[in-house]
Amino acid sequence: MTGLVRIDEQSVLKAYARWAPVYDWSFGPISDFGRKRAIDVINQRQGSLLEVGVGTGVALPRYAKHLAITGIDFSPDMLRKARQRARARKLRNVNGLYEMDASELKFDDGSFDTVVAMYVMTVVPDANKVLRELERVCAPGGEVVIVNHFAQDHGVRGAVERWMAPAARALGWHPDFRIETITEMTTLELVETRSLQPMGLFTMLRFRKAAEEKITEKGESETEKALA
Repeated sequence: MTGLVRIDEQSVLKAYARWAPVYDWSFGPISDFGRKRAIDVINQRQGSLLEVGVGTGVALPRYAKHLAITGIDFSPDMLRKARQRARARKLRNVNGLYEMDASELKFDDGSFDTVVAMYVMTVVPDANKVLRELERVCAPGGEVVIVNHFAQDHGVRGAVERWMAPAARALGWHPDFRIETITEMTTLELVETRSLQPMGLFTMLRFRKAAEEKITEKGESETEKALA
């Protein structure tokens, strides 16, 4: 996990308490292209959807009506705005919006057909624990979609990232978060990597969970074999 620095949970809460009132028109437009692309993919799916880090709920009205949506967020200030948005837009397919730690999700294994985390992994104190939870609550045959900024050292984008670093830290991010932090941790199958605008600052990773665990000749599941 080169370059990864842990973030204090209280610092995250304080940062998002400051940003909640202005998030939709400040950071919101910068992240909107990536959010739209992820939602386009998700809306082609069926069943239940968990949005981890639902924030102010800006994505909620854009999800297809056939999806049964649950959202969680660590910030009560952000969540308050998400609930207001869901009520104002009369989003009947939103089943619940809960205050919850992404590293300790209060859902059963395999609860959701699709799990999405947009602009989340750079702000959590322990990305490894969060990723394990996303994998756990995803149903067999389901998908995990991650949209995030991943650091790049060179070129124009690298210069832009260095310029943006103070603002990123103000949001509670660690701006040096690398894509390998995700791809080298997960046991899920990576089925798509898509660079997103503006300027490729964000990337969408789409993972698929195996429909069923393969059993070895010794009667062990692949997960049990890996942990042995």
